[in-house]
Amino acid sequence: MKVEAAAFLAALPEPRRAVAARPFDDPDRRWLEYRPEPRPGVPLADLDVAARKAAHRLLATALSPPAFAQAMAVIALEEVLDRREGGGHGRHSEDYQVVVFGEPGGDRWGWRFEGHHLSVSMTVADGVVSPAPIFLGANPARVDLAGRPVLRPLGVEEDLGRELLLSLAPAARRRAVVSDRAPWDLHSGPRATAEPLEPRGVPRADLRPGERAMLDQLVAVYLGRLPDELAERLHTTDVHFAWEGPPGPGTRHYYRIQAEDLLIEFDNTTDDGNHAHTVLRRPRGDFGGDLLTAHRAGRL
Repeated sequence: MKVEAAAFLAALPEPRRAVAARPFDDPDRRWLEYRPEPRPGVPLADLDVAARKAAHRLLATALSPPAFAQAMAVIALEEVLDRREGGGHGRHSEDYQVVVFGEPGGDRWGWRFEGHHLSVSMTVADGVVSPAPIFLGANPARVDLAGRPVLRPLGVEEDLGRELLLSLAPAARRRAVVSDRAPWDLHSGPRATAEPLEPRGVPRADLRPGERAMLDQLVAVYLGRLPDELAERLHTTDVHFAWEGPPGPGTRHYYRIQAEDLLIEFDNTTDDGNHAHTVLRRPRGDFGGDLLTAHRAGRL
């Protein structure tokens, strides 16, 4: 990350570098906005090919190869959505901003790659990386040809969540389904601080072995967005699984997986079930909260 962040800044001419490089204590470092809104950073649209490639290489340091492919598909969907809307909102695949906070390789620094339906934030303290939040969305969530999907970036997350719900024994499923109506968006929302959420649904400890294995697989999909060495630090089995809305495809639905310092959410936010949001957050560790506390206490 240090090497690629430095290479990205070095690829920028001075006016652009001043936009992309901010102090670590900048108030916009704690920021999550996955809607099509103005955001800090230098836009990809303002960069030449070399600088755009440097931005993509920096993003790739935070994501596993499958997650990087998902991120690139999310970006490409901006053009698909723009066509569906008749160009009325001016969406385009270079409307993503990159910003580096602090000096790459310093005691405390970080960076963010963000735009519509994509937000990846990394914080580094004393050489230790704290990943999160990581948001991936898709609108449309599915593009079909002859009734079969040709593009469905978040299909694995959606299908495994539904398969887990339907696999539960009746009593466990009744506990898992906490509402027959899905929320209009993720409960944590586009906020810099994830609001405390009460653990709801069914705890992993109360599931049958096969059900626990399916829940573990679903958690692994989200942790698998990260390189292995980062994912290992977030692994936990003390989780709850909760579902809101009907179980069938093509409907508005939501699920979340929750632990003390892990929050995974998925929703499909339209009545036809074709607009998906997913997020991996750490209520205590978002934006490096855990590392920075340890850094200030001299424990790192």
